[in-house]
This record gives sequence, C-alpha cells and structure tokens, in this order.
Amino acid sequence: MNRLAGATSPYLLQHADNPVDWWEWGDDAFAAARERDVPVLLSVGYAACHWCHVMAHESFEDDGLAEYLNAHFVPVKVDREERPDVDAVYMEAVQAATGQGGWPMTVWLTPDGEPFYFGTYFPPEPRHGMPSFRQVLEGVAEAWRGRREEVTDVAHRIVHELSGRAGVYAGLAAADLPGPESMRQALAGLGREFDERNGGFGGAPKFPPSMVLEFLLRHHAATGSPAALDLVERTCAAMARGGIHDQLGGGFARYSVDAHWVVPHFEKMLYDNALLLRVYLHLWRATGSALARRVAEGTGDFLLRELRTAEGGFASALDADSHDAEGHSREGAFYVWTPGQLAEVLGEEDGLRAAERYGVTPQGTFEEGASVLQWPGEDEPDAADEEMRERLLAARDLRPRPARDDKVVAAWNGLAVAALAEAGALLDRPDFLDAAVVTTALLLGVHRDASGRLLRTSRDGVAGRNAGVLEDYGDVAEGLLTLHTVTGDARWLDAAGELLDVVLTRFTDEASGALYDTAADAEPLIRRPQDPTDNAAPSGWTAAAGALLSYAALTDSERHRTAAEQALTVVTPLAGQAPRFVGWGLATAQALLDGPRKVALAGAPEDPATAALRIAALAATAPGLVVTPAGEDQPLLDGAPAAYVCRRFTCDAPVTDPAWLREGLSAIPKEA
Repeated sequence: MNRLAGATSPYLLQHADNPVDWWEWGDDAFAAARERDVPVLLSVGYAACHWCHVMAHESFEDDGLAEYLNAHFVPVKVDREERPDVDAVYMEAVQAATGQGGWPMTVWLTPDGEPFYFGTYFPPEPRHGMPSFRQVLEGVAEAWRGRREEVTDVAHRIVHELSGRAGVYAGLAAADLPGPESMRQALAGLGREFDERNGGFGGAPKFPPSMVLEFLLRHHAATGSPAALDLVERTCAAMARGGIHDQLGGGFARYSVDAHWVVPHFEKMLYDNALLLRVYLHLWRATGSALARRVAEGTGDFLLRELRTAEGGFASALDADSHDAEGHSREGAFYVWTPGQLAEVLGEEDGLRAAERYGVTPQGTFEEGASVLQWPGEDEPDAADEEMRERLLAARDLRPRPARDDKVVAAWNGLAVAALAEAGALLDRPDFLDAAVVTTALLLGVHRDASGRLLRTSRDGVAGRNAGVLEDYGDVAEGLLTLHTVTGDARWLDAAGELLDVVLTRFTDEASGALYDTAADAEPLIRRPQDPTDNAAPSGWTAAAGALLSYAALTDSERHRTAAEQALTVVTPLAGQAPRFVGWGLATAQALLDGPRKVALAGAPEDPATAALRIAALAATAPGLVVTPAGEDQPLLDGAPAAYVCRRFTCDAPVTDPAWLREGLSAIPKEA
C-alpha cells in the first residue's frame, strides 16, 4: 500500500495499492519534490471516470513504469470532486495550452506548483498519433535535467498568463443588470444552437442542459414564450425516451456519446439527477405532462434507492463499469440487454414485447449485439409495461453492480435537498421531503467546522479536511432556502443566512461584487479560481447569486439583494455570447426581473387551510417564487389563514382561496 492508504476519497483509495508511490495534494509533496529536485506529476480524476480506470490499469499498475515514475517524479493524485479548486486552475492551464481538457488530467509541475507540460489520457504504447505514457515521462525527465531554464521559463510564462486573466470576470461584472433584452438574446442564441431533430443543444457528446432548461421554463412563465417551452418539451421528451435515461431504475447517465441520446456514458452523477429531477418536476408543474411527472418521480426514487448513504446523505456517483457474466469489467455491463436476455427473464412472448417497447434489436445499439434500453414510443407505459419493468429491474438487480463513490459532497447534496423538498411537497411524497430534512441535518451537523464554515466532503459520517468552495455555500444555501419555503421552518432560513454571510465576507470582491470560487483565506494556488459559467452543475458564482436573491426576497434584506444584483451583472454580456453556459445565471436573472415574488402565509402551519395555500403557491410558476410565514403586520383575514403576495417591497391584498392564489402567481405580469 502507498501513501493513499489513509485517504478518505474512494478515488484515491482505488490507487492505494498501485506500485506508484502516490502522495496526496499538500505541502509535503512539494517539499519532497524540492528536496529531490524533481518535477511533480499531478494526476487528477474521479471515482466514476472510465478513462481514469483505463489509465490506472494500463500504466499505474505496471511495476516497471511505476519504478521509473517514482525515480524521476513526485506523483500526486487528486480527486477533482474533493479539490475542485486544484482541478480548476490546472484544467484552465491544460485547456489554454492544448485547446481541450478532460479526465484523467495529467500535468507536470515545478516544485513550486507551476505547470509546464500537459495532457489527459496517455496510452501504454504509441497509439493514434499519441506517444506512450513512458515516452512522455522520459521526455519530461530529460527536459528537466537538460533544459531546466527553458522549462522554468515556460512555467513562469504560463502562470503569468493565467494570472492576467484574473480581472476578466471582474470586468464583465461591471456591465448593466440583465434585462428583458438579455433574456430575448439568450433565447435567440439557444434557438440557433438547438438540435431540431434530436432535442438538446449542439452535437455529440450531448450533455443534459439542466440549467438552460430551468431558465427556459422560467422565461416561458414570465413571458408566455411558446418557443421557450417548445425547446424544453422536446429536449425533455428526447432525453426521457433515450438511453441516457435508465428506463428500468430511473435516473440519468452523465451524457450521451451520440447526438441522439441513445448510448450513454453510463456513470450516474448525483448533481445531474438532482438537477434533472427539479427540471422535470417544474415541467410537470407548468404543463401537467404525465411523462414529466413519471420521470421526476422515478429520478427521486433512484436517488433514495441507489445513492442514499447510511448517514442520510447522497453518494456522489455510480461507476460506468461493472463486471459482465464472464467476470470482465465492462462499461455499461449492468444496464444493457440482448433479446435473448429479455426472453430469459420474461418468457418468449413477453420478451418480444419488451424488445419492441424498449428498442432492443438483434443487432444491438451498443457493443457485441447488446442494446441500451430506450422508450421509442410516444405513449406512456401501461400496467402491463410497469409489471414488465419491475420484473426486468428485479433481474437486473442480481447482476454485479457498478461501484459507488460514497463520499458526500456538500454542494451536490444541497442540490438534492432542493429537488427532493420541492418534489416531496408537489408530488405528495413525504419520503422525499423526509430525506431532504435528514440530508440537511447531516450537512449542518457534519459538514460545518467549529467556526461554522462548510467542509467540502464527508464519508461514513466523518467530515473531510478540505474547505468548502463557493458552490458548496451557494448550493447548500439553495437547499436550505427551498426547504424553508416548503416547510416554513425558520431554522433553515437562519442557517442559509449564516452561510451567505460567509459568501459576502469571504468570497466577494468588495470593489466589483465579483465572486471567487475559493475563500480569501483558502490555500493559495497559482491563481485564485473564478468562473461564472456553468459546467455540469451551476457555477459557484451563479449558485450564490441565486441563493442571495432568494434570501433577499424572504427577508427583505437590501444587502443581499444588492450583492445578488452585482453578481448577476456578469450575465448581461454572457447572455448573448454564451447562453448555454450561463443557464443558472439566466434563470436567476429571470427571477430578478419577476421580483422575485414572496408569498407570506398568515396561519398556523398545521392548519389544513394554511397547508393548502402553501401547496398552491408552490404549484405556481412565477420565476424564483419564495414562501415564508407572515410577519406581525400580516394578520389572518376574518380569522382564516391568508396569503400575502409581495413583489419588490409591495404587497397585494391578502388571498384566502388556494385556486386564486395559484392562478394569480402563474399569470404573466403585465410589465413583462
């Protein structure tokens, strides 16, 4: 066992028995590199990463290669999910140098942490124009020994160029607040990039555009735009019927390798499923779509069944790979079917029906004649289909399961809390809401240090040592605020306020209002990471802006509203330039344009009339709407519970009829 034997990250533990003498990221590793006068080899990945496993098996488990690597480098292994800050700054360098990035990420650094050579996956022998990993190691080692001055000059120049980018987003944040024209520009840009044939945006590989879909739903609610709703409905239907959606167990894979949503990259991530649960829930709320409700509920069931940990949190991911019937590790082995396998479980007649319903062909849609299950028909499953699904799911559960990365990431659990809390209320699923409450208790009890600051991860109920980053604060606050909106419990509002105070004091640039991904007192890296654009989940910047705006609406705090507005100015230039990559910022900006509206409920929480008003408000489509108990100046109406709808510090006359409340909150505002 190497130094990773004591790590808490499942990804690092996967490498604990490598012959490579891995170090965890930290001062000790760089001190060793200085003492030995050798470069650092930084390898970054995550537990569910297929090509990380491939490179590990091909190279890091090779005794001869490990001997050379250990002799000439200090190898450092990083879990990108534990240290998104380390991943971000070096991925920026990789992309700037090579024009692309990905994982595994492989970077060579000076003992001062300055990068000078870059790559991702390297094969064990020359292949497809790529050098072998051994050849790269030998070339870098020779350059370090023989051309040291040239190497260090390159490293200094790269760090200087990266440092020069630090003011870019602060400059963008000096723009005006996004207005209706910004929203129209974003919709137009998304329309141009929409895949008319397959739904979604762009070509292969195709990722679920969760945050963009949330913006489009809010834009439709605010303006009545049929174009915005059309993009959502077609994309959601295509994903739901495609192979990216697990037709048996619910939930979604990380992305589709093709443009048609047929063949997924089979790893399942918590953040994708939390975000998509909320999107499908909101689509059902807006349209009553039976498909959207089925997918939302099935995704919630998947979260509780397959990702929930013993401590009540949610695991990060399920692996793409698992063992097939012959004991070989293969991508997708757990999920794919042949016609013969269907018949073996269901019998000949039902097997043929299942093959037709799920698009399973003799030729297969994946590898070696196997097919990824789809739902090519436009009809919804009937009772016979449901019985067939349950039998297939039970049979699949007997297969060797994919590995699970069971570390709990604060940010992604915050997203899960928000999704499950809303779904629990709207779908009448108390188990979803109960799960959200238990997860919140874990986040507040385990993921906060003695000073109240967030910690990024935990595992088996024990917190990791890495500090929370901006997305942790933004997403956990989002979950807390949503839970407060659903339950009216002041504990969650107070806890969100404490986290957002840290955002204002530790993550915000006072001069520009721009936000940083790491706190002012965080471990210094070659540059302080900062990025308002979304990746697979909302950026820390836009997540924090959304939470600040909701908190301001709930508490009438001018300080938090001002901070949210300052953060959202960056959306204005990006709305027209890159709307696909600022979806959560656009969704938050749409909420800002709508108010956002607050519903203050006067009445005892346990009173059925109060509960009916709360559900009516939650079922409405007003962008960014929040719900909270009424203040002392908002009394009952003739002794009956009432709802006060407030927008931009002005409240309407109280409402006692739930139907009127929902209708009024779903109507398009006149000034929009």
